[in-house]
Amino acid sequence: MQKHRLMGIPCHNGQVTGDGGRLVLAGAPIGQAGDVSPRLRQALEDADVVAAEDTRRLRRLATELGAEITGRIVSYYDQNEAGRARELVEVLREGRTVVVITDAGMPGVSDPGYRLTRLAVEAGVTVTALPGPSAVTTALAVSGLPSDRFCFEGFPPRKPGERARRLAALADEERTMVFFEAPHRLASSLTAMAEAFGPGRGAAVCRELTKTYEEVRRGGLGELAAWAEGGVKGEITVVVAGHVAGAEEHDMDALVAQVDRMVAEGTQRKLAVAEVAKGAGIPKRELYDLVHRRSATP
Repeated sequence: MQKHRLMGIPCHNGQVTGDGGRLVLAGAPIGQAGDVSPRLRQALEDADVVAAEDTRRLRRLATELGAEITGRIVSYYDQNEAGRARELVEVLREGRTVVVITDAGMPGVSDPGYRLTRLAVEAGVTVTALPGPSAVTTALAVSGLPSDRFCFEGFPPRKPGERARRLAALADEERTMVFFEAPHRLASSLTAMAEAFGPGRGAAVCRELTKTYEEVRRGGLGELAAWAEGGVKGEITVVVAGHVAGAEEHDMDALVAQVDRMVAEGTQRKLAVAEVAKGAGIPKRELYDLVHRRSATP
């Protein structure tokens, strides 16, 4: 029987079911292959087409899972997503099963997948997800920050001006915020967040989650920005506490009180300010000026 071809994508068994197709968004491991659902192996083996962000990485994952992919493997990444989505929706219209898998995490969450999902929904095709690990919820869980309400903000804009405007719009966001960031932009992004949200705003930088060199750094944004200046490598997820009305003022009151206690115990004011400011991740001058004003007030 002649193989069925649609928009240049041949399907492996040459038979059209006559039923609606099925789009499967498959969650990929964010570090450890053993973290994925056992269903992923079966889904890869059963698919007519597997659309992968990185076909080489997919083949390595299939080997680790012991999966034999007999369907067609096609690339599906940012640069070809729009055109490829149109091709794949035609395959779905013919009753085929298409599995979409990205390098890590869930397709469509800061990864290719949204355009195809939208077209599939509009075409009346069944869309389902095969759950898997997520850097967003994993980072949120280990951050130590409130997790009852949160929002995912993806990657901050690369240009400083656009980034500053985006962060300024989030200054009063009360939910815990989760961001992705590239390691070479981490220090500048944390500095921008400290300027927008305040250097004492609590945050966590989660690096290489589930991998061998996993690291979670927690502290104020100012403190974390200073740490990141030394250079950071790996996949990065940043979790930032939401805004709490009056929290910044209360925090400064507590820092001034801490300085006063240290001075009362015999520490020089300048040294006390430096130590407390470093621990809180805020500029020494900011705290010193406040301490000086408070001490000068009758």
